[in-house]
Amino acid sequence: MFNSIIWNEICKLNKNQNMKNYFVLVPIFISLFFISCEGDSGPPGSPGINILGLVFETTETFNLDTGNNQYVSRLIPYPFDVFESDVILVYHLQSVVPLGDGSSADVWTQLPQSVFFNDGTGDIFQYNFNHTFVDVQLTIEGNFDLNNIGNENIANQTFRIVAVPAEFATADLSMEEVLRLIEIDSSEIEILSN
Repeated sequence: MFNSIIWNEICKLNKNQNMKNYFVLVPIFISLFFISCEGDSGPPGSPGINILGLVFETTETFNLDTGNNQYVSRLIPYPFDVFESDVILVYHLQSVVPLGDGSSADVWTQLPQSVFFNDGTGDIFQYNFNHTFVDVQLTIEGNFDLNNIGNENIANQTFRIVAVPAEFATADLSMEEVLRLIEIDSSEIEILSN
């Protein structure tokens, strides 16, 4: 079709027309011809840099800060680079439940996480965290004297800490959604020791 358009335009030129028209039209049509051509696609590029988030696991024992009536963990450094714009998500391991096939599944709860006592006192405490782009610190805060929290709530508590670039994150992702988002398998999670 394109060649017939060129031919028609060339035929319109007659011997009485100025050759200037011919020299103007031919380069235009030739450039249109080359612009409209498609060739084979080139070789694929090299793999890009993974800009998705990273996750690690740590088990912490909290220490009582009596002056502020809260428990705090150590300052936990990230084992990877974190940028100030990254979103930090923290998940607390609640339990491990058996599955019907003989395997088990971890139950994770995103922080902040409130714990209510069923003793009629109205006492509540909450696992929470503070972070910078260098480290994260886990806290336990409550509306009562935290000396009364049982050891099962402060010792050997396991957490997963996730750094997700801001453009990929929302605040209410489950642990499974985070792992799927950052394309990582739970076996690839780095476990920090104290």
